[in-house]
Amino acid sequence: MIDLSVVIITFNEERNVERCLRSAKGLADEILVVDSFSKDGTVDLCRSLGARVVERRFDSYSGQKNFALDQARFDHVLSLDADEEVSDELKASMIAVKNACNHDAYAMNRMTNYCGSWVRHGAWYPDRKVRLFDKRKGRWGGANPHEWVVLTEGATVKSLKGDLFHYSYYTLSDHVRQIDLFTEIAAQTLFEQGRGASLVKMILGPIVRFLRDYFVKMGFLDGRAGLTIAVLSAQAVFIKYAKLRQIYESR
Repeated sequence: MIDLSVVIITFNEERNVERCLRSAKGLADEILVVDSFSKDGTVDLCRSLGARVVERRFDSYSGQKNFALDQARFDHVLSLDADEEVSDELKASMIAVKNACNHDAYAMNRMTNYCGSWVRHGAWYPDRKVRLFDKRKGRWGGANPHEWVVLTEGATVKSLKGDLFHYSYYTLSDHVRQIDLFTEIAAQTLFEQGRGASLVKMILGPIVRFLRDYFVKMGFLDGRAGLTIAVLSAQAVFIKYAKLRQIYESR
């Protein structure tokens, strides 16, 4: 049987983190929270629920999550976001892994709750993620702000039954604010990579994104939520490239 560290990064997550922590009970041999100096009651709440809290200034999502890996006491880790919850079916799958761990990493489907509605189609589901893994075989990488686990060559991955629940946005305004933040980060990342922002990308990119998410991936089956997500995702593509052009023009 393996010991498991559940690691979570937080910043002002008082609204969400209790649900996340409680879902890890009975699964975690250690719960570690890396907090970016929250201004609300996140830290006190986490400690009251038995988590070990380490504070660190935020640099990037992958940087913060890799720091959390380094602080974890055990080699096997489950990395969660504060707005996520381990479903009962997924927890049962993970407990089985703890009893007989035969792979280096485990992937799971993530199901998002958007303004009170569960999203089961489009680009947001199944949204497969590797979250349970041997930290000796993987680290966080990818382009900020969209990070993912990069496994060593030859590492084996198995899919688990059960969904990881993701409580993304409670209101439309929450989503719009997050788009503004993430497109800012994404545009800066593209600039640092020397990527271009042509008018073709600005015009065709959003159209392609909408057609893919709403029709090809059947986002329309999620009703109003599916339409809203597809429209705002397309808008985010336009804003990202518009901000990138603005960076180039300001240099």
